[in-house]
Amino acid sequence: MDFVVPAVLPTSHEDLEKKLALFAQLPSVSRVQIDVVDGKFASPASWPYSAPAELHDMIERGEMLPDTQCLEYEIDLMCFDAEAAAGDWLALGATRLTFHAESITDLPRLLASLRKRYGGGTDLTLSSLVSFGLALNVGSDVALIEPCLGEIEYVQFMGIATIGKQGQPFDRRVLENVRIFHERHPEVPMQVDGGVSETTAKELLALGVSNLIAGSSILRAKDPAAAVRAFEALRSPYGV
Repeated sequence: MDFVVPAVLPTSHEDLEKKLALFAQLPSVSRVQIDVVDGKFASPASWPYSAPAELHDMIERGEMLPDTQCLEYEIDLMCFDAEAAAGDWLALGATRLTFHAESITDLPRLLASLRKRYGGGTDLTLSSLVSFGLALNVGSDVALIEPCLGEIEYVQFMGIATIGKQGQPFDRRVLENVRIFHERHPEVPMQVDGGVSETTAKELLALGVSNLIAGSSILRAKDPAAAVRAFEALRSPYGV
């Protein structure tokens, strides 16, 4: 489970609910990534930055993300106010938060603050409830995140040059980033987000990637369930 993680970049609350309902019907899907774009760190702005009052109203009403009994939610925080946004998404039922290293001025301080408030990372008492990861843009050096590896549970490598938009072409520079990182830190789970297709997935898995984050290749497929099954079929040949 969680080998293939569908991703949604919501244009509205209604759009989010529609796509999450689709993912909830796919038997092999147990984790979904919601891409959150503030229009500043990355653009264009996605929901809820396009309608911030709607998110706040949901929290005030005590609403949760749908189908939490069968879906685990990972929030990809492509925003400068990621620390503040983290609390909102956890209140809605998210259990995994991905922070972009380039959007944070002081990564150690951020992670220490998150651990104190929410657990996760090396806090074994709460790490099963909340997980934190760091994302790295394709043009960034892996050295940017290496001092913080003891405080997170996974690393997400971006596979596209322009983040915040689905359907972008795969940037092959990510292959070298993954190779270097895995050689240095084979114990750290890696996932790749952006440009993931059946073809690129084979190369990524051969380099030790644990999870494939796939947005447009699933949502734009004629048969999303078949698209997920095609990714799942890659497990055995690549030793996943």
